[in-house]
Amino acid sequence: MTIYIVDLEAVDTRYTKEWKEYLPRQLKKHTNREVVNISGGDTPQTTTPGAFLNFGGTNVYKSNQLAKIGQMFCENKIKDGDYFLYTDAWNPTVLQLKYMAELLNVKIKIGGMWHAGSYDPADFLGRIIGDKPWVRKTEESMYETFDHNFFATDFHLKMFCDTFKCTSKVKRVGWPMEYMEHNLDSYKNMTKRNLILYPHRLAPEKQPGIFQDLKDSLSSQYEFVVCQERPLSKIQYHNLLGEAKLIFSANLQETLGISWFEGTLLDVIPMIPNRLSYTEMAIDEFVYPSEWTSSTEQYHKHKKDIIAKINDYMENYKTYIPKIWKQRDALKEKFFSGKQLYREING
Repeated sequence: MTIYIVDLEAVDTRYTKEWKEYLPRQLKKHTNREVVNISGGDTPQTTTPGAFLNFGGTNVYKSNQLAKIGQMFCENKIKDGDYFLYTDAWNPTVLQLKYMAELLNVKIKIGGMWHAGSYDPADFLGRIIGDKPWVRKTEESMYETFDHNFFATDFHLKMFCDTFKCTSKVKRVGWPMEYMEHNLDSYKNMTKRNLILYPHRLAPEKQPGIFQDLKDSLSSQYEFVVCQERPLSKIQYHNLLGEAKLIFSANLQETLGISWFEGTLLDVIPMIPNRLSYTEMAIDEFVYPSEWTSSTEQYHKHKKDIIAKINDYMENYKTYIPKIWKQRDALKEKFFSGKQLYREING
């Protein structure tokens, strides 16, 4: 059995770059199988504004992957029992993979890791395309094509299953990010300063305007940084994270949230709303009532409460460190370990 990783393009400032390097190693270690990565070549490093990737470049990348997969079938390299893991399930080439496998009678298994889709009204696809039949039926077809549909949180899985009829093909597993703690070793124990970070995409569903308003109100007390307003390298970003005391979120869309896990690894307090995937992931000390930032209007209504909570976190930072460690351990065990994913792939 060979495991083929059909990867997501590796943008240098995203975790996709890390997956390119570490996922094959981790899969090989935990499955004892041959692992082959199928890349689509060079990746546009400039993403579409507010998006996770480049909407044009991602299709060039996926088309190159499909050409490689087709060539492997032509050369009879794909064998019974091989496993294809799509690190982004929203990849229509899986339909063509299934087409080739079934018509050539090669008995493969296919798994897909779902990150977002039109079924999420706050996602790009949900906001711009919505429930148009072509997109919903495409997603349903991809779901049916995968033998395993992987989700990182129960919140995301439920949202998907509220739209599509789910079966035992869905699996709630952790994402394969156990490498992250070691990678951040050199940023631990940095001197903290009164720094508050906004590490999210500059997109409407992330409500950056709320953070900007807090900055305008509290800039005399604390330093506020919107990470994507700066051309930060990964090293520069992690240096900021190592120096920060607080990460702030007012997100209206989140199916996992990697930045706040990175923050807990570097003793950063996460201040997050009690909604979305955060609800099942966060301990009580770090969530605030959802209605405080459910809209701009609600934010202004509850602004004094938010400021009071920020002041408490910042002025009493050291007393929260043991709770950060508790949060870190909970996230690391259940949501940012690939062990269950590897078991599912290995059968």
